[in-house]
Amino acid sequence: MSNLLYTIAVILVLFWAIGFFAYSVGSIIHILLVIAVIAVILRIIQGRKI
Repeated sequence: MSNLLYTIAVILVLFWAIGFFAYSVGSIIHILLVIAVIAVILRIIQGRKI
C-alpha cells in the first residue's frame, strides 16, 4: 500500500511541475501538490521499506 502511495505522490508532483511551468490552471495544481506531499509524509511516518 505504501508503494502505491509513493507512486501516486511522484505522479502528482510531476503533474504539478508540468502545470506550474506550462499552464496556469489555478488552484487545482496546488491541491495536487498538497495531496502528493501528504502521501510522502504518510510513507515516511509508516517507515516501511519498498
